[in-house]
Amino acid sequence: MVGVIKRVMEQYRTVQLIIRELESMGCVVKSQTFLLLLRIYWRGEMYTMVFEAFELMGTYGFIPNTFARNIIIDALFKIGHGDLAIKFLKETRRPNFLTYNIALCNLCNLKDLCHIRDMLRMMLRQGYHPKVETFEMILSCFCKMDNIVGAHQVLGLLITLGNVVSVNVWSILMNGFCRLQRPDAAGQLLEKMVETGSSPSIVTYTTLIRGFLKSNMVSEAFNILNIIESKGYAPDLVLCNVLIDSFAKAGRCDDAIDVFVSMQSRNLAPDSCTVSSLLSTICLSRRFHLLPKLVRGLDIEVDLLLCNSLLCYFCKAGFPSLAVKYYNDMLDRGLIPDKYTFVGLVHGLCKARRVDEAVDVYHGILRSFPGQDAYIHTVVMDGLIKVGKFNAAIRVFRKAVAEGFTLDVVAYTVAIIGLFMGGRAGEAWSLYRQMKEVSLAPTAHTYNVMVSGFVKERDLNMVNLMLQEMIEAKVELGSNTFLRLSKFLCRPCHSDSVIELWIEMRSLGLISSKVVQELLSDEVAEGVKVDDGLVAYLGFSSETGLSVETSGSEDVYDVAASMG
Repeated sequence: MVGVIKRVMEQYRTVQLIIRELESMGCVVKSQTFLLLLRIYWRGEMYTMVFEAFELMGTYGFIPNTFARNIIIDALFKIGHGDLAIKFLKETRRPNFLTYNIALCNLCNLKDLCHIRDMLRMMLRQGYHPKVETFEMILSCFCKMDNIVGAHQVLGLLITLGNVVSVNVWSILMNGFCRLQRPDAAGQLLEKMVETGSSPSIVTYTTLIRGFLKSNMVSEAFNILNIIESKGYAPDLVLCNVLIDSFAKAGRCDDAIDVFVSMQSRNLAPDSCTVSSLLSTICLSRRFHLLPKLVRGLDIEVDLLLCNSLLCYFCKAGFPSLAVKYYNDMLDRGLIPDKYTFVGLVHGLCKARRVDEAVDVYHGILRSFPGQDAYIHTVVMDGLIKVGKFNAAIRVFRKAVAEGFTLDVVAYTVAIIGLFMGGRAGEAWSLYRQMKEVSLAPTAHTYNVMVSGFVKERDLNMVNLMLQEMIEAKVELGSNTFLRLSKFLCRPCHSDSVIELWIEMRSLGLISSKVVQELLSDEVAEGVKVDDGLVAYLGFSSETGLSVETSGSEDVYDVAASMG
């Protein structure tokens, strides 16, 4: 039906013309006519026509019902006018369950946690309770935004309304803790889940395995694998892909390759994601000769993900010419490259120290695919800097600015590094100020680059100024910057004011004990004599790890367990 309407719209450009044609054929235009058109345009994502049909409905004297208004709410969200959608919802006289559900779905897609809370309150005040599936969607949104406290509150509401905590809910919460690098807490949730009599699914176990491996808790990950085998679960394609990817990132490339090889005996056909993870494994282990043996005979549909991985493989394996040839083949086959394609190709050429070729490819990309984001400019500048072509890197930056490309703080920071390394500290300072003038806030890395640069220039006044800025911004001094600064201050010409700022940063927690310990170990290794009084004044204190406030969360999980 949508296809038919689209063809009709090629002949009748507006809803008004369609209505007139219907009237000329003797059709009586009813409210249902507009509702049908609204539904079709909505399903076909023809949002301009949706708004025209809605407006025309009122012109013909029909009052749009809640169904029609729900369509408008969704359409407003889809075209990026969330505030108008919420305003329109509040003006709806008789909102129903779908009204709020549509809004919640869109707000979750936008990750708008504040309005999600407001919408839930409005929904409950109207006497509507979200379905379990809606709760799962909201929980997932909070967890993906690393807001585990908010997730606890949503879980509490789910339980209060008498819903049973589903396997999906448990899995989502475990994933939330794993994202926060707290797989131990996720493991405790698994125990509570089992206490309720719920049976963890393969998705649950996959979530935990990914979390444990990401936190380098390999033995715990293998324990989960043993549980899977003992319960008779057969690893599926998703689990195998997770294992290959996670093992590779954990540096266990042999294990990753073993999983790939075992897939044949499990009658699992690798997909593009599997092969992409395998390519990453081979690149990390530098065992490029294995690829032909491992993929021989595989019939895999080539998509953009796999193409990008192959580009990376060719570059890292020392075949940048093949990478360029493959890139051209991609274009010939009609594949539309994305920013990862461009960055992977340029970065690979830079890594192969074929920087001139990388610059040529970079300029070709800008000519053929304008509107690139900041990352590709940053990659080219970084490649030029690493081979000592500082002035060329700055020219790339200046040209990108002149041509109106949007550059981020990372691009500015890399350009500042190039200026410092090229002995142009004054220009580095000017660019730093220019960055702030265009409302780009310096990152911790930017501050540390500035301090290190002026330490290299032995400019005490600028070191003093940058340390003051770091204190005001409450930015921690990095370990490398701390080491350079400490060696610099051991010279007879050091400044008392800089030392005072250094001590103030320590008292504010902007220099950790771990960094001081690294300094002392370097002092022993390199024979650098650090002033004992300074170290004593800086002091050592036990550092507590980052924790998430989960007051009352154990109670919530106990209630969840009791509700089964």
